[in-house]
Amino acid sequence: MKPATDHAMPQSLIREPSAAEKRSKTWRTMKRFLPLYLLFLPVLVYYAVFHYAPMTGVVIAFKQYTFMDGIFGSRWAGLTHFRRFIESGDFWVIFRNTLVLAFYRILFGFPAPILFALLIHEMRFTKWKRFFQTVSYLPHFVSWVVVYALLYNLFSESGLINLLLKSSIGHTLEFLSSTEYYRMMFVGSAIWKEIGWGAIIFLAALTRVDPDMIEASAIDGANRWQRLWHITLPSIRSVISIMFVLSLGGILSVSFEQTLVMINPQVAPVAEVIDYYVYRIGLLNTNNYSYATAVGLFRSVIALALVLIANFVSKKLDEEGAIW
Repeated sequence: MKPATDHAMPQSLIREPSAAEKRSKTWRTMKRFLPLYLLFLPVLVYYAVFHYAPMTGVVIAFKQYTFMDGIFGSRWAGLTHFRRFIESGDFWVIFRNTLVLAFYRILFGFPAPILFALLIHEMRFTKWKRFFQTVSYLPHFVSWVVVYALLYNLFSESGLINLLLKSSIGHTLEFLSSTEYYRMMFVGSAIWKEIGWGAIIFLAALTRVDPDMIEASAIDGANRWQRLWHITLPSIRSVISIMFVLSLGGILSVSFEQTLVMINPQVAPVAEVIDYYVYRIGLLNTNNYSYATAVGLFRSVIALALVLIANFVSKKLDEEGAIW
């Protein structure tokens, strides 16, 4: 019996496709998916016009911008505004306030939607599950002005909570005008407003949990806590990692709208964050656009570094838990 011969064509005889053939193949591929490209076109235009085009204004951070000279005609200032911000007495106070509030929101605010999604997922009655899902989504669509109005009616000096405290312990607490309680009120109101909306993606991820595995573990004697810890949570680990990396991207953007409605002179020492500082310096003061832009760019660079580090760590721990 003759041995099988290799009929593969030698590499030297394989012809590389020409540039015209490559262009033709690319055009055929694009023509095949043309409806999808047309659907994506409005999104591309939106990001190009409202996200990428305005990035040319970042050059203001390196110039002494004046309205009469324009962005590109203003005098070059280099890193002057960055040094001014770092050397100012406001830097460490504002940076510390931003990091502390962001840390509290990550520490308490990030696990909250996960726990809420697990509780909803474990509910047996479908009608009650849908009811709690719907009710928990509603605060997301309420503006921070309305949320603060609710907080004021509950926690102000004459609010319902203080009336109950006065009748029970004989005195009231300054929830909204004390540096001692501001961070608790800030983080608590943010969790109440966003917990239902943030749980949506985790509820979707929980549909990936294999019910056969849950049933098999129950037959083997695992209780609900063991099934939750060893099966449910590992099944959504990659989603949790990705959402954590994404949340770090906004760690220094501590809800400007929330800060704007909740800040007052009494709590300003612990409430003023970078976003509000940019608004106060850049818009409320005259001709400080370059300085405010430099502060905003400084915050964005730090946030980018945090995302890159978190993505690198997540990729090392779990290949599917990274964004790229």
